[in-house]
Amino acid sequence: MASDHQGVVGFVNLDYISLDLAASLLRSGYAVQAFEIYDPLITEFLKLGGIRCASPMEAGRGVAALIVLISHADQINDVIFGNEGALKGLPKDAIIILHSTILPSYVQNLEKRLTDDCETAYLVDAYVSRGMSELLDGKVMITSSGRSDAIARARPFLSAMCEKLYVFEGKVGAGSKIKMVNELLEGIHLVASLEAISLGVKVGIHPWIIYNIISNAAGNSWVFKNHVPNLLQGNTKHHFLSTFVQKLGTILDVAKSLTFPLPLLAIAHQQLILGSSHVSGDDDTATLAKVWEKVLGVGITDAANAEMYNPEQLANQIACKSSTVNRIGFIGLGAMGFGMATHLLRSNFCVLGYDAYKPTLTRFFEAGGLVCNSPAEASKDVDVLIIMVTNEAQAESVIYGDLGAVSALPSGASIILSSTVSPGFVSQLEQRLINDSKNLKLVDAPVSGGVKRAAMGTLTIMASGTDEALKSTGLVLAALSEKLYIIRGGCGAGSGVKMVNQLLAGVHIASGAEAMAFGARLGISTRMLFDVITNSGGTSWMFENRVPHMLDGDYTPYSALDIFVKDLGIVSRECSSHKVPLHIATVAHQLFLSGSAAGWGRQDDSGVVKVYETLTGVIVEGKLPVLKKEVVLKSLPSEWPLDPIDDIQRLNQNNSKILVVLDDDPTGTQTVHDIEVLTEWTIESLIAQFRKIPKCFFILTNSRSLSSEKASALIKDICRNLHTAATSVEDIDYTVVLRGDSTLRGHFPEEADAAVSVLGEMDAWIICPFFLQGGRYTIDDVHYVADSDKLVPAGDTEFAKDAAFGYKASNLREWVEEKTGGRIPASKVTSISIQLLRKGGPDAVFERLCNLPKVHNIVNTSTCTHTTAEIHTYTNTLVAWLK
Repeated sequence: MASDHQGVVGFVNLDYISLDLAASLLRSGYAVQAFEIYDPLITEFLKLGGIRCASPMEAGRGVAALIVLISHADQINDVIFGNEGALKGLPKDAIIILHSTILPSYVQNLEKRLTDDCETAYLVDAYVSRGMSELLDGKVMITSSGRSDAIARARPFLSAMCEKLYVFEGKVGAGSKIKMVNELLEGIHLVASLEAISLGVKVGIHPWIIYNIISNAAGNSWVFKNHVPNLLQGNTKHHFLSTFVQKLGTILDVAKSLTFPLPLLAIAHQQLILGSSHVSGDDDTATLAKVWEKVLGVGITDAANAEMYNPEQLANQIACKSSTVNRIGFIGLGAMGFGMATHLLRSNFCVLGYDAYKPTLTRFFEAGGLVCNSPAEASKDVDVLIIMVTNEAQAESVIYGDLGAVSALPSGASIILSSTVSPGFVSQLEQRLINDSKNLKLVDAPVSGGVKRAAMGTLTIMASGTDEALKSTGLVLAALSEKLYIIRGGCGAGSGVKMVNQLLAGVHIASGAEAMAFGARLGISTRMLFDVITNSGGTSWMFENRVPHMLDGDYTPYSALDIFVKDLGIVSRECSSHKVPLHIATVAHQLFLSGSAAGWGRQDDSGVVKVYETLTGVIVEGKLPVLKKEVVLKSLPSEWPLDPIDDIQRLNQNNSKILVVLDDDPTGTQTVHDIEVLTEWTIESLIAQFRKIPKCFFILTNSRSLSSEKASALIKDICRNLHTAATSVEDIDYTVVLRGDSTLRGHFPEEADAAVSVLGEMDAWIICPFFLQGGRYTIDDVHYVADSDKLVPAGDTEFAKDAAFGYKASNLREWVEEKTGGRIPASKVTSISIQLLRKGGPDAVFERLCNLPKVHNIVNTSTCTHTTAEIHTYTNTLVAWLK
């Protein structure tokens, strides 16, 4: 056994994830010893190189850190305080890491007992889990809490054991609190998934088609994506329910003790209890699907086994046989409709537009559209009429009201109804059109994707109708969509899929609000809670998209709360007509109704969190803290010891590409030594520069002083000249770098988009706001600006309030999403962290880069360093990856 206890870590009790922790410690150079009575586990531990101990006391002898696995609070006395308990052999300066998720009160009582009675001052708790996100899939995550002095002692061991570490300084018990919030979300999402599949089956949609569409849409969650396939395949047994019932019951007990309402969790708990009651005690064969069939009376299993078809394949077949469309009428030029209509204009369709709001018509005219004064005028002599109004009443009015569309539509024309309405309304509308003598055709085509994707023509569209109607509108639907699904079942089937998606999306927003409000009541940093959940099983598309609005306190209506009053109202009405009780969806509807009744209906739908804030007094909004610079820098892993500057210089000597730096401001150029700087970029001057075959040269664009439009035009002009000049000089190749401001001010992504439009698509954008001398640090994706001995989040500095380049997000991944207007979501941005570089070195960075998709976006956050050696290491690894 090692004699130097600073390098020894002990384990008391093991599980399979503990083996991964032990393996990581051994790889980091620690000696590891453990007590465990289960032979298969200890055998695997010994294979790793660990040392077996005969008792908890022996496992704690001579260690710097002792990791104690506790499943139940009643184990504490024997394992820690017993005659052969861990404390008997533990050095007084050792840190105890409690690997457990027992209730916070038990952890806090243990800390008090250790401090008061045993003079053992150092305890932290650790919730150990595996990441569920694309970035951390399967990787070990640890959430730990404790006093600052205990955290300081535990951090080296915690960091060595995991890929991602979250630390909450203060009271112990944060780990089990995080686990409760995550399980709250998982429980609600499970019941919502069951309700969604049941409703879809009841309205005649194949459950696998529901799954395939929604798992790639806004209604998706980790639970839906990962549990529904097992549900439909009959692989999930009923015991699954009992586990959830117990977990959710514990959370509700804690909430009750805090006088905190959890209406969604309460109804989810009751539904799971109901499900459990339908299983006899000795029936081990009952599947979750069979149980839920008894609960809701819907034949999920038979529907899942019915013959399948491919909605995207049907869409491709329709597109190939589509009729030519010359004129399109468009009624409803709101946020979504305006984007759709103007995209059709850019796709060379002739579009006649009508909206009740006159300023929108002016904008549409300026975009090149033909403006009409009534629905009838917008319908005259068109081949296809698109209706994109808010609700059923408006749809009825523009079709059959005064100066309505039907009166003016030519015989044989087609109507595309893209509003979110009930399947029943669409079916009745189709029947009315059939009874009309004009042979008008209807396509039920609700859309999903938001305002940005509407304008880009990359919506998801779920279309249904007769083959004739679909063929007559196929070109238009294809022009508006990135994903087009043709749903069998006639008009109403498309709206059925959209209804199921909205059920899930609405519940996920409301459950996100409930979870974040409960987390705030538990005293957890809401921003850190959000980060943990996005990498865990409680995440959903809506959680990741809407909770940042709650954290920023920004309720600008990207999608109004009243939209879900309407959409979940459709769900409530349809479940009543089909006699399918949907408890979770109905309660979520009541929460949105409460928000609307309070006057928040026109605010963003994330404003539903205000219902919880108003009732309970909690505040979910969470600003990033200002950090103590010295404490943060000391807490980081040791620097990677090697500086590959010599390797970079050798690569540079052999590199045939010339580095061309486009500098947007003179302050950067002022720091350049022994490199030529051009202040004009004519083709002739660039040819002359390329003929010198330099390693690098700068072009001072000074584009930061320009508007975005002028800056983009300038970059395009320079890139075109570079291309022309390079092709005029034999054997010249070059790489372009855009140098901007380390406080994140500049024309991003406009300048990058401009360069790409001329030079062609790149495999990745490398974003590296590195400026050590200026005190710019990026830690855990958050970009900081040093102010004396403090680190201030960049989004809270004066730089972020810049009139031209202002921004809100300090987290670089969120900053990319903010600056690209959501085109590149934060979840699609990969981080290369200081922890990854310092712990794993160039090999770990290289592996992360190699595992990226073909086209990806990288945020380099490995810039918190005392020297430039680590930026050299990253650069060298990046060059190797690019080769």
